[in-house]
Amino acid sequence: MAVQDVYQRALRNLRISVTDRCNLRCAYCMPEEEYVWLPREQILHFEEVSALADVFMDLGVDKIRLTGGEPLLRRDLPELIRLLAAKPRLRDLALTTNGVLLGEQARSLATAGLHRVTVSLDTLRPDRFTALTRRANHAQVLEGIAALAPAGFRGTKLDTVVMRGVNEDELADLIEYGQTVPAEVRFIEYMDVGGATRWSMDKVVSRVEMLEALGRRYGRIEPVVEESTAPADRYALADGTVFGIISSTTEPFCASCDRSRLTADGMWYLCLYAQHGIDLREPLRRGASADELKTLIAGAWGRRADRGAELRLRLRDRTPLVQIGRLREDPHLEMHTRGG
Repeated sequence: MAVQDVYQRALRNLRISVTDRCNLRCAYCMPEEEYVWLPREQILHFEEVSALADVFMDLGVDKIRLTGGEPLLRRDLPELIRLLAAKPRLRDLALTTNGVLLGEQARSLATAGLHRVTVSLDTLRPDRFTALTRRANHAQVLEGIAALAPAGFRGTKLDTVVMRGVNEDELADLIEYGQTVPAEVRFIEYMDVGGATRWSMDKVVSRVEMLEALGRRYGRIEPVVEESTAPADRYALADGTVFGIISSTTEPFCASCDRSRLTADGMWYLCLYAQHGIDLREPLRRGASADELKTLIAGAWGRRADRGAELRLRLRDRTPLVQIGRLREDPHLEMHTRGG
């Protein structure tokens, strides 16, 4: 049985960052050109990740998502996927990527046993992509997405961070592109976490606004009724096309959140908004037993009372969560380090 926190939220879903490095510089995540990177000797080896995954699964985790930074930058990543995919208790093994390297790696990821892929795609326009990411890799991203179905992947998702004045006019275009991939598009409200140091509430396009805009284009939109702890509320168009909206900023889902995050150097965070993590690398490398690690993790989760997004929503004067000075002092506060 899964261990529960003080609000009876089960420990089910673990996001594992395999690297803090990224080959893009997205304005809402990594707006600076230079960053303080985690020391390589502190990065968990694949065998260490696998050992921690076993401990988490003993406590109820049955879903793992590999993240970054950009996870496809991690050398020999299919080796880790093979280790994790071989675990019979793991029901879902997914990966989130920016897609730049996906075209050349899709088949090896599938062969290794990866179940699903989510690709970040904020725009279909190459000029906007370059402005957002400060890199000219848009064609590579589309090639990577196109490589998924031939490699055997199903259940593909496309994640779009919607920002006012940037890409809110592409919602329908992205849904219709998703129909061709095929992939389910998930629109994400712009969040005030990590490197989003230029965030402001007036740049947030709410779920209500998105549904209104899409309703004007497509007519009646029906909510998909389902029991799920997934972050997206899902909706169906009249032709059956399904899309999702993750409304973490204006309508948080803290009450059902079963996610935690393990950084590439073994810091465990119980909430996306958490300012402090729990070091699992140190006891692991010191030789702590699986039972000792289990006690540490279960105890921390049992005390978990985090409702970070809800607390942020209550603020009257809401500014970015972390300023650039603190990010430079503690890179673990960056979303590209903890696998947003």
